[in-house]
Amino acid sequence: MKKTLMVTGICSLIFLGACNNNAAEPGIYEKSGNTVNVNNQRADIYNHNRDDITEDFGYVRHQKSQIMGDQMATEDFAVIDREKVADMIGKYSMAIPNVDDVSTLVTSEEVLIVYDTDSDNRNLTADQVKRTAMSVVPRWYHVYVSDDSSLRNTLESYATMDADNRKAEYAIDQLIKEMKKSPQGKNTSGDEDQTEGA
Repeated sequence: MKKTLMVTGICSLIFLGACNNNAAEPGIYEKSGNTVNVNNQRADIYNHNRDDITEDFGYVRHQKSQIMGDQMATEDFAVIDREKVADMIGKYSMAIPNVDDVSTLVTSEEVLIVYDTDSDNRNLTADQVKRTAMSVVPRWYHVYVSDDSSLRNTLESYATMDADNRKAEYAIDQLIKEMKKSPQGKNTSGDEDQTEGA
């Protein structure tokens, strides 16, 4: 009888151990405080390899920690990669008819775009370029466009400036004043900066 109980006990332990190993594998839902469940686990949100693009939806689920005062959820806020955003805006803008050469500068609050165009309707082209940029960046951004290609060198020279420098902020404000002399397209909201020239 003792042998039977001992064999049954050992088999039970082995069975429970096997069940526990399966529980250690990642599943659809892991309850570990701050949980992030992502459909496609890749480090870079921009997929440069066109062969890897799927038709799946993008889905992420975040949960607050059950521990009072745990601030882990706020430690990993996404930071915008300004250069990638500028690259994306430039590529999308090049698809607009009559837009040939696009230079884009993305700061923490503004997007500045200088482009060449042979369009007869400068305001329409400006509106298209501006809306293209607005479709890429968060809504708090202000977008300024200009078809004055003489501003391109100034725009390019600001790419190496330190964003925290007060001189950089002043220089950007001066460039925006010059850019606003070009058509800016239609206003999209009441809080948007008004154009000085059209």
